[in-house]
Amino acid sequence: MLSRLKPKSGAGFARRGTWLALASAALFGASTPLAKLLLGSVDPWLLAGLLYLGAGIGLAVLRTAQRVVRRAATREASLGGAGWVWLAGAVAAGGIVGPVLLMLGLARTTAATASLLLNIEAVLTVALAWAAFGEPLGRRFVLAMVAIVAGAVVLSWPDDMTLVAGLGPLAVAAACLAWAVDNNLTRKISLHDPLEIATVKGLVAGAVNVGLAFVVGAAMPEARAIAAAGVVGLIGYGLSLVLFVGALRELGAARTGAYFAVAPFVGAAIAAGALGEAVGIRFGLAGLLMAFGVWLNLGERHEHEHEHEPIVHSHQHWHDERHKHAHAPDDPPGEPHGHPHAHERARHAHPHQPDAHHRHRH
Repeated sequence: MLSRLKPKSGAGFARRGTWLALASAALFGASTPLAKLLLGSVDPWLLAGLLYLGAGIGLAVLRTAQRVVRRAATREASLGGAGWVWLAGAVAAGGIVGPVLLMLGLARTTAATASLLLNIEAVLTVALAWAAFGEPLGRRFVLAMVAIVAGAVVLSWPDDMTLVAGLGPLAVAAACLAWAVDNNLTRKISLHDPLEIATVKGLVAGAVNVGLAFVVGAAMPEARAIAAAGVVGLIGYGLSLVLFVGALRELGAARTGAYFAVAPFVGAAIAAGALGEAVGIRFGLAGLLMAFGVWLNLGERHEHEHEHEPIVHSHQHWHDERHKHAHAPDDPPGEPHGHPHAHERARHAHPHQPDAHHRHRH
């Protein structure tokens, strides 16, 4: 799915990662108000499971078809070893806990408010990426996060300051924390097949949440509601996640999370247009602050002399300036392809992002 987009330089990688992140954000943002429409006929916990299960089943069908028509040489590197441990943590946080909290939050607040509150995910993703993985945060980047947080505070501040009034926004914010953990764990395996990662995550998280929902008493919805949830899940969760993993490998968790902040704007626009939800002055102010934060992120430039440590890893690649290596007889022919290969130590300066080949100390 990602192999047709061939970058020709370091800048090309950044541009491709940016578009992957923005496309992922648009698909996910559209799913929030659509899921809101289904809440009247489907239990929130069950809906969370159906969304992911629809993503997993749909992607499994797509992956099977891909294996039939696609040459082995173009396949991504599969997960293995410790990769499954990182994926298990990502599934638990982002595939099970996060969706349930979001559905509970959607049931207690408007889709437009929930959509803009999802910007908090970007901030928490950036904070974890910096604290846990040392991704660089420049002044422009920090200012962008401050603007996004300010917008979220303006939007979520309850009028009557009661606990009940804040339960919806609080649940959405907790979902954002779960997804921030998920994003940073998925960063560790982003060099592996995005379609495989998203398929496993959808099937496991969906099956677990559907099962737990029925255990606590959720009623079986109508067949058309199940089908609608499956379609929304495939597009807004499944395909969005495939694109998101592709962006993670080329931008890192912090930048990908920042670009993903456009998702709420898509959701808010659909909520206002299709659902007829009112948007007031506070909504507009929050949107302007968040838009300013996204604009700052888009203009960031990072360049300095850095050193690449020797490394051996496996992922899909072309024979560009980063991948000039000899091949063993069993390595797949054609490009792009995936196989274990070595990178020698190198030191140079050029514009770059904290992608899979630039995760160095600053």
